[in-house]
This record gives sequence, structure tokens and C-alpha cells, in this order.
Amino acid sequence: MAAPMDCLESLEGDGDAGRRASGVEVALPSDPAAPAPLCPHGPTLLFVKVNQGKEETRKFYACSACRDRKDCNFFQWEDEKLSEARLAAREIHNQRCQPPLSRAQCIERYLSFIQLPLAQRKFCQSCQQLLLPADWREHGTHQLSADISVAQLGRPSQLLYPLENKKTHAQYLFADRSCQFLAGLLATLGFSRVLCVGAPRLHEQIRLTAPGERSVMRSLLLDIDFRYSQFYLEESFCRYNMFNHHFFDGKAALEVCKEFLQEEEGKGVIMVTDPPFGGLVEPLAITFKKLIAMWKEGQSQDDSHKELPIFWIFPYFFESRICQFFPSFCMLDYQVDYDNHALYKHGKTGRKQSPVRIFTNIPPNKIILPSEEGYRFCSLCQRYVSRENQHCMHCNSCTSKDGRKWSHCFLCKKCVKPSWIHCNTCNRCALPDHSCSGPKDGCFICGVLDHKRSNCPNIGTSRRANKAVRKQKQRKRNKIRREALKDNP
Repeated sequence: MAAPMDCLESLEGDGDAGRRASGVEVALPSDPAAPAPLCPHGPTLLFVKVNQGKEETRKFYACSACRDRKDCNFFQWEDEKLSEARLAAREIHNQRCQPPLSRAQCIERYLSFIQLPLAQRKFCQSCQQLLLPADWREHGTHQLSADISVAQLGRPSQLLYPLENKKTHAQYLFADRSCQFLAGLLATLGFSRVLCVGAPRLHEQIRLTAPGERSVMRSLLLDIDFRYSQFYLEESFCRYNMFNHHFFDGKAALEVCKEFLQEEEGKGVIMVTDPPFGGLVEPLAITFKKLIAMWKEGQSQDDSHKELPIFWIFPYFFESRICQFFPSFCMLDYQVDYDNHALYKHGKTGRKQSPVRIFTNIPPNKIILPSEEGYRFCSLCQRYVSRENQHCMHCNSCTSKDGRKWSHCFLCKKCVKPSWIHCNTCNRCALPDHSCSGPKDGCFICGVLDHKRSNCPNIGTSRRANKAVRKQKQRKRNKIRREALKDNP
């Protein structure tokens, strides 16, 4: 869920660092009605490679969840035609990659497991699986944990090994401090239901209650990790890919989510999401808008103008990209930290502070941040800010994003990081050792800073020009081939 710390400074200047010089973007298919090909993680996404100053090349389908080909090697050109044999082989491969147990089998095993005496409740650390007595012989040589209590079953994230591939699963789990703060905040704001999209530790915290007490809130976890299937019943967990809005257990799981969102005409529910930081913002935003549409289906006509409350937990340097898709969102100063991440910890100073923040459409003046951690209320901004975030009278805002005190640049007419200086060559503030000849922000086609390539008014002209260049190159290659055939008949 985290980017390497040594590249944060370069990422901070632009929410999509890879887009500056080259990168991959989600593309619109030529035929929107045509279904996308399937990989083991559901419908694939259409991508296109983009380079600075060069228009898009041939589009291709790839896995929506795995950006590393080692995790899922699906690849298909958009215009590629596959034989029936290859399609059949792909279907067999997709089935082989699914979990060994179905959702129904997991639930049946769980209900049997909780009926066992404490001494017979075992968990295989090697296979990451709850064991019934019939399984003991098969796992006899494995590393086992015994006497699994009801409390441990309620905290599966502490039994399971985190999957730490930041491009796919990225299970950097909330620290208790952040988890308790979020759960307490949601209760204070009056929510009765929480849709946790990729936030298993928060899901556990919400479900925790003292013996004899009734839980104030209910939670539904949507997560791609199939291992959670063995710890929850249908109404508490759905295996879900947040990059393509795919429910692995089909319509039944979709209905569980829909009923949860639409209960009481959609009142009292909030979505909290903690996506892998290696994922692209655009497919996430598309998925979240589909969940919002699902929620709106249960709204009465009088409430059609309302928004689904959302907490999107993501690094602060993606602020511009998130607000591009959700203009009503604002970023809170609260620093979210993680248990199993060496760098994203609370209490560090300078650039070592956690860059993870909460983006929300809830008015910031309604969200009280803990004063014991140094947060204070700015009466001018009408929101809680961090200790070092000073109000700038020139910008009329508390401008710091990273927890450090920023300084105002009168040439750029905005506040910048304390480590940045104004470069007269680039006519902007940047790191002292930056390259003035390096790629600039803005549109890849025309270079203007106020839009990206996908929104450029010259994109049609650029496409035609690049198409003509490709045709010219193809004609040249064909001519060379013909001449080679003449010389070697």
C-alpha cells in the first residue's frame, strides 16, 4: 500500500509520477458494448502506453488488479483475435487459479470449526487455513497454531500473513492508533453501517464488542484476499476486486452488497476504502462511482441530491488526481499509520512522517482530530490541522500537505515545501538538485499545464498525425521487404 520512501519527494510534485515522462493509462475500448476478456481476477482493463511528446500506441488488455506480470501474466492486444482452443485454455487456466474451496464450503467449515472444543481448534500457518480434525493428518508436518480462541477468530488479520506486494494486495494494515481513531470517528459522526473496501483491520475493529454489549455499527468487508472467506459469513464478507468492480461469487455477493448499501433507504452508511498505493486512481474512481450508483438506487426522490459519505485513504500527493474525479472531496491532515510498514509510523518528524491521509466529502469542520496528537482547530479555515501547518495569509489557507511548515513563494504565488527553492530557469519551485531539462507537468501533446493528455483539445489532430506517421513507416518497411525479396528470390 506504500510507495518506497526514497521516491516520495519526486512523487509529491505530481499525483501520477509515472505520467510525467512515460507511463500507462486506462483507455476507452473501441467498442464499449464488447465485454472485456477475463483473467483469474475478473474482467481485464484496457491500457495504453503514453510517452512524453508521443501519442498513444497500440492498446492492450491486462489484469486490473496485478500490475506486475509475475502475479498475473494476462496480455492481449485490443484487436487480437483468439482461436477457440486458446479461449478454452484460458478458461481452464482461470478456473485453476481460483481458491480450492468455494464460498459455501468455507462457510460450512467455519460453522463446524467454531463448534469444536478449544483444544481441537487448529490453524495451519503454512497453508493459512483453519483445520478440521479430518485435515490434521494432511498438515501434520506443517507449522500449526493451536487453541484458536473466538477472539482470535474475530481478528483474522493477526492470524494471516500480510500479502505485501504493493502492486497487487499491499496488505499494510492499520495500526491500532489509526484503527481506533477511525472507528471512534465513524461512531461519533453517527454512522450505523460501514462498507470497508480493502480495510480488513477496520472491519475487525468495528465488529469488536465487549461481552454482553451490542455493537453500535455493522460492517461489510469487500476484499480481494480469498483467505478471509474462511472467517466470515455471507453478510460480513464478499471477495471483491476494487479495480474492476468484480464480485468473485457472482450475483449473490452483489446482492449482499446492494442490500447493505440500500438498507434504510441508504441512510447511516459510509464507505471507507484503503486501496493499494500502487494502483491507478482512475479505475478505482470508476469502481467507487459504481458503488455510489448502487447506493443511489435505494434513495428516495427527495434524497437524490445527496452523496454517499466516503473516506478514501491514500497518500497526499494523489490529491489532485482524486479531486479531479471527486471535486467535492477535501483532504484531512490526519496521518494514517500502519503496523507492518517500517516507515509509515506515527510520531516521526520531517519527511519520515506517514504521507497517508483521509480524503472525504464530509465537511471538514465536522471532523474532530485528536488534540493530544498535536492537531488544532484553525478558525480561519474552519477545520482541524496538524501542529506545523500554519495559516498563510497570502493563500488564505493552511497549506501544508506533509506535516511540515511550508513557506510562501511570491513568484509562484503559492506555498511550497521547505526543501524547495524557486528556479528561474523553470519558472517554478523545485528541489535544489532538480533537472531543468527534465520532463514538465501538464499535457503530453501540447504541454499546457491546466489539463492532461486525455482531455487535450488537440488529441484528435495528434492521433491523425501519429496514424499517418505509422502508415508511412509501415510503407517503408514493406518497400524494404519487397526489395529484399527481389534480391533473394
